[in-house]
Amino acid sequence: MKRIKDTARFDRVAAKVREGEPLDLDDGVFLYTYPDLLAVGALANERREALHGDKTFFNVNFHINPTNVCVADCKFCSFARLEPDAPAAFTMSIDEVRQKLVERMDQPVTEVHIVNGLHHDLDFEYYKDCLRALKQLRPDIHLKAYTAVEIHYFAEKYGLSYEQVLVELREAGLDSMPGGGAEIFAERARRKLCRGKADADQWLEVHRTAHRLGIRTNCTMLYGTVETLEERVDHMLRLRDLQAETGGFQTFIPLAFHPENNNLGKLPAPTGVDHLRTYAVGRLMLHNIPHIKAYWVMIGLETAQIALSFGVDDLDGTVQEEKIYHMAGADTPQAMTRADLVRLIREAGRVAVERDTLYNERWVDAGEALEGVRIDASLPYSSRERVSLPVL
Repeated sequence: MKRIKDTARFDRVAAKVREGEPLDLDDGVFLYTYPDLLAVGALANERREALHGDKTFFNVNFHINPTNVCVADCKFCSFARLEPDAPAAFTMSIDEVRQKLVERMDQPVTEVHIVNGLHHDLDFEYYKDCLRALKQLRPDIHLKAYTAVEIHYFAEKYGLSYEQVLVELREAGLDSMPGGGAEIFAERARRKLCRGKADADQWLEVHRTAHRLGIRTNCTMLYGTVETLEERVDHMLRLRDLQAETGGFQTFIPLAFHPENNNLGKLPAPTGVDHLRTYAVGRLMLHNIPHIKAYWVMIGLETAQIALSFGVDDLDGTVQEEKIYHMAGADTPQAMTRADLVRLIREAGRVAVERDTLYNERWVDAGEALEGVRIDASLPYSSRERVSLPVL
């Protein structure tokens, strides 16, 4: 079906964006179907630059997935295994979790990102002990850990409220939460994709509780499976409503479906155009969420660069040992160096800014050479970080 280029309506939507008027469901669907992708991208870029100028954020982080054993049977998931003895199933010991950080003690890592499956048999102390072990080793490390789906599962499995779960995890070392598990909020789509785990209202309530406790979180949306464009925009609006209530979301991360090694393998993967349009629409719909992140692991480095002109201001980080998307067939690198990320950002005409998890700026690119003095590993971390900032 040929899409009609209704420039007058696009101009009206653009005027709403420039006047700070929130867009509605019809506006979002229109932006998804407006044939001039570059015009939509330019409008999103206008909003991005109004918020952040040319700054593009990244951090030095790595991932730990202590277990992929999971009672849920999400049709799109290539990471989880239903049984502990299934092929490729794993559960790390606390010492193995700790060793992941020991191996990086000479690196200027500021964040550990922790996500698990919903394991049948582990007790709550296991998850707290993971946090404690990492904090004992590096008290200054930021632990972004456990999705809302996991928090909901802990509450049900261990007979606790969301608040009790979050307070106990925070006491053990949790600093913030990732945004995974949101998938798509529409009940019609969830019945086909992820029946049996936290629903949309429960996911939102976990984040509402976290925000009330002062725990900052991210938010996501899975796209490219069975959802409609209306359902995508509705998902964004529900995130926007919670942000208006709490102000606790830092970043929106659209997550592209990968069809390899899962039960939706007959579906095509989203195209580059869909990636870019989703980032742009996200930036325009979510006027009250500060940052839009392009997760380079799932869309590729080249598309991530282009996304920096379609509303995106964050490329995530060095992301060492990512498993979830690589088990779904991602062919991107397993990790990036700071120099790699800075080079990508420079070549896109932007200014690289190394951040911590809470978006405090640690280093701003002044155009120096992409290598320099080595990190002095003999220094304590409080001093070592200052020494390491110019090192790329």
